[in-house]
Amino acid sequence: MTATDAPLLLLHGVMMSETVWDEVIPALGDRREVIAMTAMGHRGGPPATRHPTRVEDLIDDVERRLDDLAVPRAHIAGNSLGGWMSIELARRGRAVTVCAISPAGFWDTGAASNHDATARLRREVALARVGRHLAAPAMRVPLLRRTLLRNIADHGDRITAAQATKIVGDLTACAVSTDLLSTRAQIAPLRALPCPITVAWAEHDRIFPPSVNGVIARLRLPDARFVVLSGVGHVPMIDDPALVAATILESIERADS
Repeated sequence: MTATDAPLLLLHGVMMSETVWDEVIPALGDRREVIAMTAMGHRGGPPATRHPTRVEDLIDDVERRLDDLAVPRAHIAGNSLGGWMSIELARRGRAVTVCAISPAGFWDTGAASNHDATARLRREVALARVGRHLAAPAMRVPLLRRTLLRNIADHGDRITAAQATKIVGDLTACAVSTDLLSTRAQIAPLRALPCPITVAWAEHDRIFPPSVNGVIARLRLPDARFVVLSGVGHVPMIDDPALVAATILESIERADS
């Protein structure tokens, strides 16, 4: 399999699902096969095989599924947890290229670079579970969609009420959220990149601010290409799916040229 005909694998963030890519996929065109996977332990994905579930377990599961599809290597794009998984899959030799979008895992264990992010996500889970019965009616109001999704998107009002309610449902149904939000693991330095890696950081990321986690990423991946996605939040597929698609395609085309 050559770089040109390798499929594109899309990996979502923690407590989300493959449907977060629904508006990105059409903008990618039809030049290559696209595989969107829902991670193990997440709604719609395979059940977790053990608890506590580790990020490594999710990566192992993706490798098994790639093997089942007879895909030895793929272009991989991932957001947040999916970005972390993308980089680790590259470390294992499974990536032709990587586009990691606001990737998790770039923190110092026990420091603010990790604690602040996980604390914010824990609050999101708690609030969503308490108010899950009110989510559907609340999401019908654009201003409320924007307010309730403010930690992950600048423009939560641009998606439909059904899409926003699906995001809340994915969050509350995730069976491994406690395990993953308690992890002490992190991305180890990659001094020699196993493949071309683009790290695309959301300009207005409130979960992993580029001024904190992005700085750590630059230290651990000194040879990666870094770009800023303007005007978007931590899950830029909500704010600007066309920008996300263009960024992924550019990362692949730079390697193909």
